[in-house]
Amino acid sequence: MRSTAQRNAETATDQFNGSVHRSWRGTEKGETTQSRRMAIGWAAFLGGSLALLGCGGEGADGAAVEVSATDDPLTFATAGATKLFVPPPNPGAVKQIASLIKAHDFKNAARLTALEATPRAVWFTDGGPRDVEKAVRKTMAAAACEHRVPVLVAYNLPYRDCAQYSAGGATDTAAYKAWIDGFAKGIGKDKAIVILEPDGLGLIPYNTDIFGAAEWCKPTVTAADGTQVPAPGANPDERYAQLQYAGGVLGTKAPNATVYFDSTNSAWLGVGEAAYRLHRATHDPATGAALGRGFFLNASNYRTTDEAIQYGTWVSMCTAFATNPDEGGWRLGNFGWCASQYNPASGHGVDYTPAYAASVTAQIQGLMGAAVAKLPFVVDTGRNGQGAWAPAASYPDAQVWCNAPGRGVGPRPTTTTGKALADAYLWIKVPGESDGSCNRGVAGSTIDPEWGGIVDPVAGAWFPQQALQLAQLANPPLL
Repeated sequence: MRSTAQRNAETATDQFNGSVHRSWRGTEKGETTQSRRMAIGWAAFLGGSLALLGCGGEGADGAAVEVSATDDPLTFATAGATKLFVPPPNPGAVKQIASLIKAHDFKNAARLTALEATPRAVWFTDGGPRDVEKAVRKTMAAAACEHRVPVLVAYNLPYRDCAQYSAGGATDTAAYKAWIDGFAKGIGKDKAIVILEPDGLGLIPYNTDIFGAAEWCKPTVTAADGTQVPAPGANPDERYAQLQYAGGVLGTKAPNATVYFDSTNSAWLGVGEAAYRLHRATHDPATGAALGRGFFLNASNYRTTDEAIQYGTWVSMCTAFATNPDEGGWRLGNFGWCASQYNPASGHGVDYTPAYAASVTAQIQGLMGAAVAKLPFVVDTGRNGQGAWAPAASYPDAQVWCNAPGRGVGPRPTTTTGKALADAYLWIKVPGESDGSCNRGVAGSTIDPEWGGIVDPVAGAWFPQQALQLAQLANPPLL
């Protein structure tokens, strides 16, 4: 028996394909046959993919349908590539593609359809433990129907995003532990790639870095006397405990999940700072046992793949150095000794020029002794095809990370990168989904001058203008 989700998906498919067929009949003679066929073929594929929502996940009574994907193992750094899951298309994308076809803009319709036909992550950001367990299990079953491995993002830490555009999360540590328990149970024993809490180690409440500098993220609540006081549970110890618990429970309840922890991006945390935070978050405080496989970079950002690989390699090297017990253990814990991407000779600006990069590599290598960099990473390439945005206009805060214009999607997701420490290129941030209602730091403003003075969609909502630009400026091209 078909589930309600499948029946709804089939209805949406029929409506979408009806639009496609009407546009085919109305195509003007000037449009090339090749463009027509490309657009209609891609769009029919996308419309059909909506019906796959009923492949697994729920039976007639709403119970989970168990479908195993264990015959598709993760094959990092080997000859075979893991088949990654393509989630159902965003409804906003389907609507936009149908509109483009109706307007006979077949080239852009095909580009957007190719975008939606590419493997990308599925985000889980709210709900109770049973809600998230059910939602994750549904995605796992859908992926298993295609014998593919899904990329799952857990994004529900307390004080998430430190009250910025993606603010929210569990109410406290106890609630988060229950939620991540449900997330892990939803995965079960099947295989998945887990991106654990983007920004979770970049934005730590009331944190002081390894050099003694206090950071800006300081959530507050209003006390009984009306004063602002630190929010309960908003402190570094709680944050590390939450991530350590998550890594542990995923290891026990989802033993075949491959888990990666946050390491921000190539222009955020310095190398030593990133290595320190990773080491603390990815080890059981009682036993010292390692949690997870490695770390992820560039989530929801635009920095180039080459930059990310260099940065990730340095973080892995610094970790090897500062955890090397040889020669009496003089290296242990000295993460701050590692050189970083911030060049002192240029006012501590970000510097990945070949000469400076070579000097950083040599400096860290000189500290490592016999240690070998082994900690692997994955890179979000979903929006980095044109690299980072350098705004021409001057703003109080350009928010270069927020709905950057003139960008394109980057390398397609794959688990065969050809780079020793790079496990995979993934589309973690879903291309086409907004970062939030960016205002470029203009006090009191709700509009984004970089997108024609509109109010950008809220975080996670479909952003048609940006989606089309990401598809048009893809590097390498989508078509």
